Amino acid sequence: MGLSWIYALYGNVGPVEALFFGLKAAVLAIVVQAVIRIGSRALKNGAMIAIAAASFVAIFGFAIPFPLIILVAGVIGFFGARAGLPAFHGGGGHGKVGKVQVDDADTLLGEESPEHTEVSRSYAFRISAVFPILWLAPVALLFAALGPANVFAQIAGFFSIMAVVTFGGAYAVLAYVAQEAVQNFGWLAPGEMLDGLGMAETTPGPLIMVTQFVGFMGAFREATGLSPLAAGTLGGLLTTWVTFTPCFLWIFLGAPYIERLRDNVVLTAALTAITAAVVGVILNLAVWFGLHVVFDEVRTIASFELDLDVPVWSSINLAAAALVLAALVAVFRSKLGPVIVLAGCALAGMALAAFGWT
Repeated sequence: MGLSWIYALYGNVGPVEALFFGLKAAVLAIVVQAVIRIGSRALKNGAMIAIAAASFVAIFGFAIPFPLIILVAGVIGFFGARAGLPAFHGGGGHGKVGKVQVDDADTLLGEESPEHTEVSRSYAFRISAVFPILWLAPVALLFAALGPANVFAQIAGFFSIMAVVTFGGAYAVLAYVAQEAVQNFGWLAPGEMLDGLGMAETTPGPLIMVTQFVGFMGAFREATGLSPLAAGTLGGLLTTWVTFTPCFLWIFLGAPYIERLRDNVVLTAALTAITAAVVGVILNLAVWFGLHVVFDEVRTIASFELDLDVPVWSSINLAAAALVLAALVAVFRSKLGPVIVLAGCALAGMALAAFGWT
């Protein structure tokens, strides 16, 4: 929230703008690293690679919404397992956790499950009655009082949907957030979305907190009847509430059943296919970020169902391209941690700006 205030007030000031110029290059390298890391674990066979490739083409080339991609991938995994296809059957058992076998860990914890892990339907029903009210009552009130076109109602509705379909972690869902916040609602420009991700990467806590910045900027620009900073603050707090409150519902309602679900072969196959699709979605995020970091102009080719962003090659920013290359070398060859890469790129961006090379 504090960084959102600073960005709204001073984001266009020279030194701050130069700092974010450098951060964007580091963020791009970190997202590419995430694609490779997750892909190396998830894409174990041709079927998973095909699902990842199809999800990339769907979201990057045709702007298919993230929730639909997740749904289709899950259905493919479900029926693939039902059909007995080997590609949709993962390895059995949990394997090792560090150097300790899970069976040994179970023995250390005792022969019986602790009481608080036992399934209690009455408890599950009580929890599922409380958290939906905490989550959805404010959303319903905003829609009723302000109407669906109001920015606060849009924030409450969109981020509530996002909280339901957050498969694959922050990098995956950020492609969906960027797609909707930038292209649909117009709350931010592409470069500002990159700036927000850069801020989130530099702070402790979950990367998904970048959504607070998105909600802040949306309300900061769109709300009427309030000062921009007051509106932005309320928008950021509302975003945080509807993003995280549903998580408590899923945890308290679903946690007692998690071990049963892990043994469900068909469900596991569906989640495996979703993970493969997430790789393609994160690759889309990396390419989308790369286009807007390295090129000053990007145009959209819209023909029939095609919705494709392509660079204007004459607008390439050589300083940004060089900084991205340096960040990639730092991440993959020098094996530097994200904090060092982010700090180094930020300083490099300020140095480049000082010499007028940005």
